[in-house]
Amino acid sequence: MTEQVLVVGAGPAGLAVAAVLRKRGVQPLVVDRGGAVGDSWRARYDRLHLHTPRVQSALPGLRIPRAYGRWVARDDVVRYLEDYAAHHGIEPRFRTTVRRLDREGPGWTARTDDGDLQAAQVVVASGYNSAPLRTTWAGAETFGGTLLHASEYANAAPYRGRDVLVVGAGNTGAEIAADLAEGGAARVRLAVRTPPNVIPRQLGPVPITLLGVSLDVTPARLADPLNRLLQRRFVGDLTRYGLPAAPQGVVAQQRATGVTPTIDVGLIEALKAGRVTPVAALECFADGEAVLADGTRLRPDVVIAATGYTCGLEPVVGHLGVLDERGRPLVRGARTAPSAPGLRFVGISNPLKGLLFQIGLDARAAGRAVARDLRQGR
Repeated sequence: MTEQVLVVGAGPAGLAVAAVLRKRGVQPLVVDRGGAVGDSWRARYDRLHLHTPRVQSALPGLRIPRAYGRWVARDDVVRYLEDYAAHHGIEPRFRTTVRRLDREGPGWTARTDDGDLQAAQVVVASGYNSAPLRTTWAGAETFGGTLLHASEYANAAPYRGRDVLVVGAGNTGAEIAADLAEGGAARVRLAVRTPPNVIPRQLGPVPITLLGVSLDVTPARLADPLNRLLQRRFVGDLTRYGLPAAPQGVVAQQRATGVTPTIDVGLIEALKAGRVTPVAALECFADGEAVLADGTRLRPDVVIAATGYTCGLEPVVGHLGVLDERGRPLVRGARTAPSAPGLRFVGISNPLKGLLFQIGLDARAAGRAVARDLRQGR
């Protein structure tokens, strides 16, 4: 059987696309490798909250309940996604992993472990942080402590009284470091390779990501001088506490590297109190010790690698010429690549305005475009 539309992913992006399509009279097949709606959210650390406020995070067609507060907690995000699927009548097919997509004739074939699926149109919405990026350090086998990826971290309880090195100062690493410091770790060090732009979660009553809506379309040369002023006023000079200054401004760094600023949810206080100590980047392990870029050797009990995630799209669509050098889609929303008509991407980006807000915009655009293509027999 050939489906009209196949949606890959039953997280926020996949559900949003499905809801928009159903409203337009299109019944998509939604598949997901997990066992439930929003599985990727269920697996994240306990402390996690949205960095965008509730009003900026709702998906098309259903508000997030006011009772969830301004900064929605992980478990409430999962509850909202469950309610969203039920509200829109979306029933995904779970434990279905799409291994590869191929253009065949006028449509698409999705290769899965349970057989092939055919569809006229495909929307890939499998998530920006789909697969943990596990760095392999030379000599890691000599390390006698615990080495884990941030995706395996739940809370600080197992690390009370222990010496922990967190590798990576992005949002995940910064928040885990703060969580460990607040949760009773004996010592917390934060290994920094790419100095982050640290920004507050809100300026007075205004959430910082509301300002990010305009930053996504503003030239860096205009936006970053103002960003620097705001950082000096509301964050201060964190080099006094050992954190290196970012070499580029918020917008310039995001466009050059894809790295969004680190939104403060406890790191600044921990730095100022001396409960988190920045150190140089981790280079390798030798004789059971962690060797840093400046030659310092440490012997922590635990190393937590907050080294990020990948989109995990190369095996699925890498042969189609639709990904950039970092493995991210070249197009999103309504647009399709010339080499892959009828294939769209939603929710696989890292915008300054916030991912859920961007998902809402791109899901609506993709839904309109897919419905139009189906009407025109494409």
